[in-house]
Amino acid sequence: MIAWRSTWSIYKRELFRFLRTAFQSVLAPVLTTSLYFIVFGAAIGGRMPDLGGVNYGAFIIPGLLMLTLLGETTSNSSFGIYMPKFTGTIYELLSAPVGVAETLIGFVGAAATKSLILATIILITARLFVDYSIAHPFLAVIYIMLVAAAFSLFGFILGIWADNFEKLGIIPMLFLTPLTFLGGTFYSIDMLPKPWDTVALANPIVYLVSGLRWTFYGTADVDIRVSFAITLGFLTLCVGIIAYIFKSGWRLRA
Repeated sequence: MIAWRSTWSIYKRELFRFLRTAFQSVLAPVLTTSLYFIVFGAAIGGRMPDLGGVNYGAFIIPGLLMLTLLGETTSNSSFGIYMPKFTGTIYELLSAPVGVAETLIGFVGAAATKSLILATIILITARLFVDYSIAHPFLAVIYIMLVAAAFSLFGFILGIWADNFEKLGIIPMLFLTPLTFLGGTFYSIDMLPKPWDTVALANPIVYLVSGLRWTFYGTADVDIRVSFAITLGFLTLCVGIIAYIFKSGWRLRA
């Protein structure tokens, strides 16, 4: 059975850590996203044609939302597990009667909550710059939570793998952010000339951006079922890797 009190303690600790760094975790991403809306939505968007019947300013909202969520969720989660390793307080977690399930539910639940808070603030901010609507709001919430959970686990793995602060930023900076920019954040894959439209499908972030865009406007570059399947597959893979890490103790005590 899952010890829900232990899960709640981990969840509460992670959420409070997020609230203590609200300026960095909330205000900075919102200001950055606002600049994107000003430049691409207002300045450039007014000269761009509609994409799939959607105004360009509204078209980029799911991509910008995904860009912020992936970066913030991964960074928060990796930092959240790395600091206990760095300070040595991770031994309190390892010696406590807390299983893998409680740890993962606590971390992932906090990450999902933080992502929903951040997504809500960004969507409210976006309303100041462009008019938009969400065709499938319930599915949008579910999809945001799935992506947040998957990349929270990915950040968890990254934080365990990293043995210095520099490594914490390598994956998000050199891989995650570029892949998100090239994943259809500011354009549709159909706009790319051949063979680049096919090459772009090798980018896994394309499916995440496309899936969220479908929940907003009902149209996307990739079938929504494929996007959900890839997200769930990545989530399952991360759970399996973390289960192995806790079972083997890999880098937990290093």
